[in-house]
Amino acid sequence: MSYKMHALVCGGTGCRASNSQDIIAKLQEALEKKKLAGEVQVIATGCFGFCEQGPIVKIMPDNTFYTRVKPDDAEEIIAEHIIKGRKVERLLYKDPERKESVSDSKHMSFYRKQLRVALRNCGFIDPENIEEYIGRDGYAALAKCLGEMTPREVIDEIKLSGLRGRGGGGFPTGLKWEFAGKYQADQKYVVCNADEGDPGAFMDRSIMEGDPHSVIEAMAICGYSIGASKGLVYIRAEYPLAIQRLKIAIQQANEYGLLGERILDSDFNFSIELRYGAGAFVCGEETALIHSMEGARGEPTMKPPFPAESGYLNRPTNVNNVETFANIPVIIMKGANWFNKIGTERSKGTKVFALAGKINNVGLIEVPMGATLREVIYEIGGGIKNGKKFKAVQTGGPSGGCLTEKHLDIPIDFDNLLASGSMMGSGGMIVMDEDDCMVSVAKFYLDFTVEESCGKCTPCRVGNKRLYEILDKITRGNGELSDIDHLRNLGKVIKDTALCGLGQTSPNPVLSTLDNFLDEYLAHVKERKCPAGRCKELLSYVIDPVLCIGCTLCTRTCPTNAISGTRKEPHVIDAEKCIKCGTCINKCKLKAISVQ
Repeated sequence: MSYKMHALVCGGTGCRASNSQDIIAKLQEALEKKKLAGEVQVIATGCFGFCEQGPIVKIMPDNTFYTRVKPDDAEEIIAEHIIKGRKVERLLYKDPERKESVSDSKHMSFYRKQLRVALRNCGFIDPENIEEYIGRDGYAALAKCLGEMTPREVIDEIKLSGLRGRGGGGFPTGLKWEFAGKYQADQKYVVCNADEGDPGAFMDRSIMEGDPHSVIEAMAICGYSIGASKGLVYIRAEYPLAIQRLKIAIQQANEYGLLGERILDSDFNFSIELRYGAGAFVCGEETALIHSMEGARGEPTMKPPFPAESGYLNRPTNVNNVETFANIPVIIMKGANWFNKIGTERSKGTKVFALAGKINNVGLIEVPMGATLREVIYEIGGGIKNGKKFKAVQTGGPSGGCLTEKHLDIPIDFDNLLASGSMMGSGGMIVMDEDDCMVSVAKFYLDFTVEESCGKCTPCRVGNKRLYEILDKITRGNGELSDIDHLRNLGKVIKDTALCGLGQTSPNPVLSTLDNFLDEYLAHVKERKCPAGRCKELLSYVIDPVLCIGCTLCTRTCPTNAISGTRKEPHVIDAEKCIKCGTCINKCKLKAISVQ
């Protein structure tokens, strides 16, 4: 059926949580009521990326971009835009710089500097309809490989592209495929690592929800190049929507002859199955992931042998993450020389980031390697929330480091981030403002690492626990100057001696905050103060006797009866009883209570 117009509605997890399914139902209901269901199609897509403005509805072909849409807005969109051709002004994005409405996403600062390669189909197609993927050159890359290229030529093309693994390590993808291809075995495996475990990260999940066929096609291409006939997607069970859409995509690919026996009338056979993880962070490490798929404990092992030689069931196995695979079909279709002209000398292509934290435009972005943190945070991200001052950005999740204002103009790539004391990681990017305590931030990430450690090696199991205990001691006001040296020395030992990459990078949040925010550590230790006012044990609540009129409102709301005084007389706070909950500050209309 040919439609005159399309209403694309974000169907990613974030927008679904904000009732985008109800928006779809209301739009369809309004179209049927106006007898337009045969002329206008409503499509649930993947993530548009601009999560801060969701739920999003885009009307095509005029590319009108409606933000923060509610189910009750559906009838107005149909009546005004679809029938009368008038944009619903109140639902258009308001550009904070130009102070005017912007209807076309191409002119929004959030999208202007992005280059969507891995995310090319997210927000444009129905991820549950294989024909829409095929309509955007889907599976053409697989057909090209099977019909025009030898396995060696496919590997050479990926090597020439300069694509590096997007899961955190940054190992050259083509080289990894070459290693797996050279080993002979009765069975080989292609594994997609979809166990995205970094706090605040949702890159891989969004690709699987919005463009599952790109991952399936890439896994088949990899299988053809290395001589593997079986593929496995290791995905955490906490991703129900991604699992559902992968299942549908695999079934459709089988029905269309794009998976299974003699694909596209060739001699190549390839099948894909799903394997579910229980959410263990350590299973993002490829050997731990493989053991988990085999039914064993998710623990890493020493390498060599590498999975390319002896992986799943002791067979040659290639492991790449979701974003890495999402780049493969484009490289095959547009050529390695097209891809390697994007990015920097040693980091080619683009990178997807989950931009979160104290930033105006929270969302999923994709930028060329070499873009600066300043461009990402201030142009795409729209700057810091509530006009606050930028303090730090954490890249690479628990394995990364905290970068400061002095790092804002460095080009983002694998090597520059490592040289600055952080890392690319899988692509989490959490922005912090002046109200964040960097000692507490380091403590937060160590708490996560301690909980997620598999416990196999002593440096990670015991060393990170000791790091956390020292940080906890400092944030409680019991720190000593020697603790700072202990943090630095212990962090370096863990980096040098932990078994796997996750353990080796776990001290990065501590070491990077020590390097960039030593003054905050010293304030906690020497002055017993938290400059950001975040560490409760170092705070004291005080009532200004000049401003206090004795209204007793704070007394009546204090949960521990820590405030005393008579009516119309200045009150006082008992520091021993005060739990520093902040209720009194929120209730005081005269701002007579402060934190010191």
